[in-house]
Amino acid sequence: MRSVRVNLRLGCVASACVAVAVALTLGACGNLIGDACGLSTDCSPEGGRICDTAPSSNEGYCTIRGCDFGTCPEEAVCVRFFPVSQLMRDCDGPDDCTLDETCSTGKCAPRASEVRYCMLACSGHGDCRGGYECRNDARAQLHGGEPVPDPLGDASVATAFCASAGECRTDDDCATSLGDTCDGDARFCAPSSF
Repeated sequence: MRSVRVNLRLGCVASACVAVAVALTLGACGNLIGDACGLSTDCSPEGGRICDTAPSSNEGYCTIRGCDFGTCPEEAVCVRFFPVSQLMRDCDGPDDCTLDETCSTGKCAPRASEVRYCMLACSGHGDCRGGYECRNDARAQLHGGEPVPDPLGDASVATAFCASAGECRTDDDCATSLGDTCDGDARFCAPSSF
C-alpha cells in the first residue's frame, strides 16, 4: 500500500511539472515585432502585443503601441508617427515650430497627435519581410515615422525600422528618387538596396 501512495505522489508531481512546463512554454509563445498576423493573439496570447491590421500594414504587423525610448523588445525600436493631415509647415529643427509642436521628418506636427509603435529594427531591406522596406532617415522623410530620440542624445542607437513599402500601380507611386520601382505582381513598391 505504501509503494502505491509513493508512486501516486510521484505521478502527481511529474504531472504538475509537465503542466507547469506547458504553461510556461505557451506563455512564452508569440511572434516577434514586425511578424505577420491576423489577430492580436497571433502576436501574444497574453495580450502584451497587438496586431496592426491597418490597410498599410501588409498582412498585419505585430507591434506594441504606446512605447517610449528603450522600452521595446531587443529586436525593435520605438517609432513615433504623426498623421499626414496634421503635418504643418516645413522645419529644420525644433526652433522652427511652436511649443506645442515638434519637428518630425522636416515638418512641424502637433505633439498631441503623436502615436508610438515598436517597429522591427533593421540595417537593410533584407531584414524586413516582403512588402516592407527598411526605413532609414531618407525614407522616413518621404514615408513618415521617426525613431523616438534617445533622451541622452546617443546617436549610435538604431534608427532604421521595417515599415510598409507602400502600395503601387506604377513606378510613379513609389519613391523613384530613391530608386524604388513598383512590383506589379505584388502591388507593393520594391525598395532599392542601401
